[in-house]
Amino acid sequence: MIRIKQIPFPPEHNAAQLSFEAAKLLRISPSKIRKLSIVRRSIDARKKPDVKIVYTVDVAVDGSEKKILKESRCKQAELTSVPRYKPPKNLPAPSVRPVVIGFGPAGMFAALILALAGQKPLVLERGDDAITRKEKVDAFFAGGKLDTRSNVQFGEGGAGTFSDGKLNTGVNNPRLDWVLEQMVKAGAGEDILFDAKPHVGTDVLLTVVQNIRKRIIELGGEVRFHAQVTDLFTENGRLSALEINKAEKLPCQKAVLSIGHSARDTFEKLFSRNIPMEAKPFSMGVRIEHKQETVNLSQYGCNSPVLPPASYKLVQHLDGRTVYSFCMCPGGYVVAAASEEGGIVTNGMSNANREGDNANAAILVGVSPGDFPKDGPLAGMYWQREIERKAYSLTNSYCAPAQRLEDFLSGRPTKKAGDISPTYRPGVHYCDLHQVLPPVITDALKEAMVLLDRQLPGFCSPDAILTAPETRSSSPVRILRGEDRASVGLPGLYPAGEGAGYAGGIMSAAIDGILSAEAMLTMDN
Repeated sequence: MIRIKQIPFPPEHNAAQLSFEAAKLLRISPSKIRKLSIVRRSIDARKKPDVKIVYTVDVAVDGSEKKILKESRCKQAELTSVPRYKPPKNLPAPSVRPVVIGFGPAGMFAALILALAGQKPLVLERGDDAITRKEKVDAFFAGGKLDTRSNVQFGEGGAGTFSDGKLNTGVNNPRLDWVLEQMVKAGAGEDILFDAKPHVGTDVLLTVVQNIRKRIIELGGEVRFHAQVTDLFTENGRLSALEINKAEKLPCQKAVLSIGHSARDTFEKLFSRNIPMEAKPFSMGVRIEHKQETVNLSQYGCNSPVLPPASYKLVQHLDGRTVYSFCMCPGGYVVAAASEEGGIVTNGMSNANREGDNANAAILVGVSPGDFPKDGPLAGMYWQREIERKAYSLTNSYCAPAQRLEDFLSGRPTKKAGDISPTYRPGVHYCDLHQVLPPVITDALKEAMVLLDRQLPGFCSPDAILTAPETRSSSPVRILRGEDRASVGLPGLYPAGEGAGYAGGIMSAAIDGILSAEAMLTMDN
């Protein structure tokens, strides 16, 4: 296979041009190209508004690849082989089937690996299936009751389902391509296999997670909804059983613990059972909304109907503290992500076509255990809850506190929106966010906002809307595990994913779940 890198095209190109350009670079006839696969597609907007779509492709050709490569003298081309991950299969099944606790990305892919290996795993998920979950989430957005068991945080697919479905990650692992391929098989668009910034979208993710669940079941696994693990039992220092819904005792010798970053009651139970854990750094802040066309103009130098809605990634290092954008959602919506009664949490999501008028992103401030008001492994979690409840007390509802950026920087309450309308449902309550967020966050945000505008002109638009609080960027807890990926305090329990403190997004959580399942299989065989 010959890989050709950095092939630029104007946005108005068509797919057929790729083969002709590849043939031209290799100095061969297009008829000699047997197959062309896109490896990567990205946007180069360094020379605004002359934006280019840049491709890397793999080409299979008739004839000697070495000879063609040599004669082409193409500096962009090289021979390549693509390593492929192969999941374990047909391993001996244990007498007591393995359990996966939680059905977010980590639990979902851990369960899929175990099912492919013939282990017939049992998945226990506290929330609803995707369809019922969406109905309850939509009702909550419309002003209805919060279901603390099934919401934006809990239910089939985990917190990542109600997000932009971003699949980019800093993790470099051969399992990444395999995860993407499973998502495509389950209904995601094929462009996630090669886009530099792949995303699925909440609307499509709802289908993807259901299809992965069906595949696990077809392979002999079982998925139980409304099944919350409320306690665990040990025998001879090892995991021996799980309590479900405070009523059922289930024999269990091995379990992947993939509970997500918001399973606070489970964190408390694990702490009471002396499972080793520690407080870890995380981030909190606000959601900021701009007009999507403002972001497009800044990033592309134009508003082109051919180019996708533009995104951004910003970071500002202050004296001893970092402020950065997170989970940026082009054409997206700010959503109500509460999972506990009497608390407000914000998050962001986009559908696959990113059709919304606004762009939003979390602007977060890094905090560490030294900042927490209290000590102990759960101190960060309790600080999150305190801020969320303070926001609820201010609005006396699940309407979120909001403020225009100009007012936030000037320290005055907002009375009404300007040119940018907030997308958060069930609604916002205009105020001064200094009443909600602690100074360690507001001081850093005020200092960073003006500096971020230098990176993204228009970022400091006076009418940009800040909605708060954004508290659930990642887990405030790390459940300690050893080199075998099992809990250092309870053999047989395998903490995995975001909730365990070892991942930071859909893809990294999925990979962590796979690695935990593989570790469990290794210990069995």
